[in-house]
Amino acid sequence: MKNMRRGYLWVLLAICLMGCGGGGGEASATPTPVEKQTLRFHNWDTYIDPQIIADFEEKYHAEVEYTIYDSDEDMVSELREGQTYDLVVPSDFIVQILREENLLQQLDSSLLPNLDNLDERFRNLIYDPGNRYCVPYQWGTVGIGYNKEAINGELNAWRDIFQDEYKGRIAFLNDYRTGMGIALIILGYSPNTTDGQQIEEAVAWYKEHNSYIGNYTGDNGQDLLVEGEYDIVLEWSGDIFQVMAEHDNIGYLIPNEGSIVWTDNICIPTNADNPELAHQFINYLLEPEVGAQLSEYVQYGSPNKESVALLPAAERDNMAIYPSEEVRDRLYYLFNVDQVTDAAYQQAWADILVHHLNQ
Repeated sequence: MKNMRRGYLWVLLAICLMGCGGGGGEASATPTPVEKQTLRFHNWDTYIDPQIIADFEEKYHAEVEYTIYDSDEDMVSELREGQTYDLVVPSDFIVQILREENLLQQLDSSLLPNLDNLDERFRNLIYDPGNRYCVPYQWGTVGIGYNKEAINGELNAWRDIFQDEYKGRIAFLNDYRTGMGIALIILGYSPNTTDGQQIEEAVAWYKEHNSYIGNYTGDNGQDLLVEGEYDIVLEWSGDIFQVMAEHDNIGYLIPNEGSIVWTDNICIPTNADNPELAHQFINYLLEPEVGAQLSEYVQYGSPNKESVALLPAAERDNMAIYPSEEVRDRLYYLFNVDQVTDAAYQQAWADILVHHLNQ
């Protein structure tokens, strides 16, 4: 038995030597596959070119779980409830709320060398001084999308859409800060006012004009416009630009009185499972070619100056996407307000919607 065991040992030793390249042979062992890292990316619908995700997955041997949300409020509620994501894309004033509730972690700038590509206008914004928590993702405006074939004359001001011929053919966004902000701008006030009297005046303005508004809709005004359900919609700029590319009869306008400008931001939640990979993804988006690819796909403005330089001239010089300084001077950011004022805005908007239903 001992001799048999010695025999087995010699056979095993020979096999080991062969497997390890003994006797001058080549190694035949198959390397163990490296497990893919997972990145949980929670974003708005149709807000990234799928090819960007596929290219990132290949380059970084990662798997991106891309999930969508319909509103900032939904996303904030999920984070408050402990949902785990590696990346989220909140609007500007929502960043302030998330910061104040410790729902975002600070960025490690040493992992983001491509931050140097950001346009100076998108550094040190009021809702995130020093870009400590987020990196600007895309930016745009809120304006009027319209069916050129259904419009008589020119649209230049907000009052131009509230004509009897357009009664019931107008749809407004059902977004309380945006909706209230538009009315306040029309009345000559700040869209971030904390003055209760001014907020009441905005409610009165809506009640006066509610008969013209056919509906308050979600983020689908561009589809309703194309389908012919409405002729005029209050919408995010990029949503309108996407359908303008395929429908010559669709136009977009920023009225003379001004409107709202916004910046969406990519941020890492406090409880992210893979913050290092999240930093890699943010830095990847900041590459000039990738940033240009993103903006070409979603049809919003890029905060990346190097990416803008790579865009086709037709997009780079499009004054609707990249407004002139004169127009930008009439655009307002929405800021986070104190809880009492925010509650007043929400109640005011609820009153406006109830009045619309009951008119």
